[in-house]
Amino acid sequence: MNLSEKYLPLQNLLNKTNIFDGLAPLLLRLYLAPVMIQAGWNKYSAFSDTAAWFGNPDWGLGLPMPGLLAALAIAAELVGGVLLLVGLATRWVAIPLMITMLVAAFSVHWENGWLAIADASSWLADGTILYNESIMSAPDKLNAAKSILQEHGNYNWLTSSGKFVVLNNGIEFAMTYFIMLFSLFFTGGGRFTSIDYFLSKKFLNK
Repeated sequence: MNLSEKYLPLQNLLNKTNIFDGLAPLLLRLYLAPVMIQAGWNKYSAFSDTAAWFGNPDWGLGLPMPGLLAALAIAAELVGGVLLLVGLATRWVAIPLMITMLVAAFSVHWENGWLAIADASSWLADGTILYNESIMSAPDKLNAAKSILQEHGNYNWLTSSGKFVVLNNGIEFAMTYFIMLFSLFFTGGGRFTSIDYFLSKKFLNK
């Protein structure tokens, strides 16, 4: 028996799982939707602060037309998150959300490197182009904070839900969401798992 005779039956068996290929985009959508909705709601509930942060060149992003851009970001995240949840206009919704993630990555998080959480032991922090001095000093800061809390606070209670970390605020989350949205842009909402699928089947005969 040659290689193809062994490979083809196994590949045909594996191909039978394609009937469930809508599960992957469904899981991406269910993961992304609450993240986007929460981000949009946070901006909406503090709209004046959000617009001020968008426009201020000293402590904000220094973007033109901050009110308009803040409103567009809120609409993309809030409306887009809801549409992702049900799988409606998935590929169209992915476009403004990808743009929003890129703006966040390059205008807010880029200078902090890749890592979202400061981890000086990571190869992404030490000796790479993403080297960040604040990450390398994080262990000293964390040890100092622990020492203060152990001496003056109920340390066991404070850490009962998890250990303390130092936030680095790098591009990690924004780029991860971008990649997930990029995948949805090509796959769509998913077969059998999205409104898009049934609309396409009804009106486009696909």
